[in-house]
Amino acid sequence: MAQMAKPEAPTTTVSTKGQVILPKAVRQRRRWGPGTRLLVEDTPDGVLLKPAPLFAPTRPENVAGMLAYKGPPKTLDEMDAAITEEIKRRHARGRY
Repeated sequence: MAQMAKPEAPTTTVSTKGQVILPKAVRQRRRWGPGTRLLVEDTPDGVLLKPAPLFAPTRPENVAGMLAYKGPPKTLDEMDAAITEEIKRRHARGRY
C-alpha cells in the first residue's frame, strides 16, 4: 500500500529586518488585513500569533461615571425612546 504524501506546510523566510510575510491564504482565513496588530507569544512548540485586543481590558469600576449625568434618573423606556429618536435623527441626516 502506497503512503499518501503529507501536504507541505506553507513556509516563509525571515528578512534581514526580522520581518516575516504570512501566506495570503492564512491572512485571508484569519481576516488579518494590513495594519492588524498581532500579539507574539513564544511557546515550547513554536511562535503563536494572535490578534491584539482593540482596547485595553477594563473593569466596570474603572469606567463607572465616565459619562456623568446630572438630573433625575431615566427609566429603561425613556432610554429606549431616546436611542430610537437619535437613530431616526441620524438616519434622516444620512449618518446611519
